[in-house]
Amino acid sequence: MATLLDFRRRIRSVKNTQQITRAMKFVAAARLRRAQEAALAARPYARELARMLRSIMSRIDEPQHPLLADRPEQRILAIVLAGERGLAGAFNANILRKAQDFFRARKGKKLSAIPIGKKGRDALKKAGFHLIAEYVNVLARVDFLTAREIAVLVTDLYAKEEIDSVYMVFSEFKTVMTPNLVVTKLLPVEAVPADEESAAGSATSEVDYIYEQPEQQLLGKLLPRYIETQLLRAMLESSAAEHAARMTAMESATKNAGDVMEALTLHMNKVRQAAITKEIIEIVSGASYGA
Repeated sequence: MATLLDFRRRIRSVKNTQQITRAMKFVAAARLRRAQEAALAARPYARELARMLRSIMSRIDEPQHPLLADRPEQRILAIVLAGERGLAGAFNANILRKAQDFFRARKGKKLSAIPIGKKGRDALKKAGFHLIAEYVNVLARVDFLTAREIAVLVTDLYAKEEIDSVYMVFSEFKTVMTPNLVVTKLLPVEAVPADEESAAGSATSEVDYIYEQPEQQLLGKLLPRYIETQLLRAMLESSAAEHAARMTAMESATKNAGDVMEALTLHMNKVRQAAITKEIIEIVSGASYGA
């Protein structure tokens, strides 16, 4: 049976753990604020760029560009954005499960992946997937140059017909408590991306732009920028969702540690009370025997 000293040690250990989880919650909350601001600020730019791209493509009878070429999907590339670290609840597990479902639905195709984040890299390597490239330690501080590097890589592969389609699997930041797992098609660029159309609203089709350059020339400039923007937005969304999941997990761990301490303290008091009662009985019994 555990002694009072054992209970005190366990309570002290849980209290130290609670202090760590509380500090990690505050750190995650501070990082979440910055990541959330960056993710929300990137959405209007991505929406307006998609709106302009749709406007240009609607003015061209048959748009011609390597990134618009639609081929049968035999060689599929998935960009999987997971977390850099653990202690984020089910964040990484949900992303990897979504990626596994994506790969399972396309069984029989030639599949490859580009993981962004350590957890995704480790899981995909362990599962035996062919990794074209890997990017780790890039989500803690999302950089546009990294998004551009990835965009250049996938667009070159697609233009050279080494892959037939590119998808992104990531967690879109919705609220702190409810992330939104997303699988979106990056390449080939569709004429009217359904997700961007719904996000922009019905009024986007009524906007009429006046262009100085020829539409085909503008299309060639905007398509690579559109891919870069979509990748950057996905990285920002995933970073914000990871910090939100970690803050929620650490808040839950802090609360659970308090519950464990309360239960241990109650049990320790019961043991101490039983020991005191036993000693009193022994003293009274001894006194009665001596009398």
